[in-house]
Amino acid sequence: MSANSIIKHTIREITEALGDTLQSNDLHVYISTDTFDNIPFTYPFRTDNYGILIVRKGYVKVLINLIPYTIKENEIIVLTPQTVFHLQEFSKNLKIASLSFTTDFIFKNTYKIIEVDAFSFLVTPVIPKLKLEPKDVNLIVELLGIIKEKHNKKSFFKEEIIASSFGLIMYYYVSKFKEAYPNLEVKNTRYEEITFRFLKLLNENFKQERSVQYYADILCLTPGHLSKILKEVSGRSASQLINEIVIMEAKILLDDPKLTIAQIADELQFSDQSFFGKFFKKHTGNSPLNYKKLYSGKVSAKEN
Repeated sequence: MSANSIIKHTIREITEALGDTLQSNDLHVYISTDTFDNIPFTYPFRTDNYGILIVRKGYVKVLINLIPYTIKENEIIVLTPQTVFHLQEFSKNLKIASLSFTTDFIFKNTYKIIEVDAFSFLVTPVIPKLKLEPKDVNLIVELLGIIKEKHNKKSFFKEEIIASSFGLIMYYYVSKFKEAYPNLEVKNTRYEEITFRFLKLLNENFKQERSVQYYADILCLTPGHLSKILKEVSGRSASQLINEIVIMEAKILLDDPKLTIAQIADELQFSDQSFFGKFFKKHTGNSPLNYKKLYSGKVSAKEN
C-alpha cells in the first residue's frame, strides 16, 4: 500500500468508531471501561493528531511505520500525524487510556504552561515505548480523568484546568522519556525548528514587541515567509499567534483584583488604556471592564 493510499482518520472518526462522545475537535480523552469485543480499525491508517496510548491491562500488538510493537500493561507510546498505525492483535482483557490532541491545541493553550522545547520529542522519527510504574500510569490516568470530567461539565476555570492537566501529563511523560532515552537525538524539520524558535522568542518578548517584522528579522526571514511557515506548522499566522498570547496574558492579569485596567495596559506596554481597550475588544468582543464583570466579578472600586 502506498503512502498516498493510506487512510487518514480524524479524532472525531476514531472517537465515534469506538462508541465514545467527542469532547473537542482538538483534544479528546478516551478511557476504556469494558474489555473490547473488537476494534474497528484493522487496516493501516494515519490520524490528523498526536496521540498518547497507555495500556492499562493486557496487551496490544501493532505495526507502527511497519515496525512491530507489543505494548503491554503499564506501557505507553506516542503516535504522531506521520505515524502509520496498523493493529495486529489484542488480548481479551485489554484496557487502554488515550489522549488525542492536535497541533492547534498545543499552540492555542500551552504558551505559558509548557516550554516549547518540551514538545521536541513529538517530531522524532523514532517512536520508542516506555515502561512505567503502576503509580505513574495511575497518575496519568487520573489527570486524563480530570480533563474528561471538565470537558463534560460547566465549571469555573474549566479551560485553565484542562490546559494545566494536559501540561502536567506532557511534563511527566517528557521527564520519563528523557530518563529512559537520555541520548536519543530529536531532529526537527526546518519549519518545526523555526516555529519552536519563534514561540520561544514570542514568550520572551511579546510585551515589548508585537510586530511580525521584529521576529522575522531575528529569524532572518521576511514577514510573509515567517507567517507561511507558522501557518503550515501551527495553523496560525505570526500576527494571530502574537495577538493570542497578548490576549491570554491580558485575561490572566484581568483576573487579578488588585490590578486596575490602566495598570494592566501599562504592564502589557500599550501606549495608553484606551488603545489596550480597543485591542482587547477587537479580539474578544468584550471591553476589559466587561470581561472583569462577566468572568471574574473582580472589579475594583476605582473602575466601577
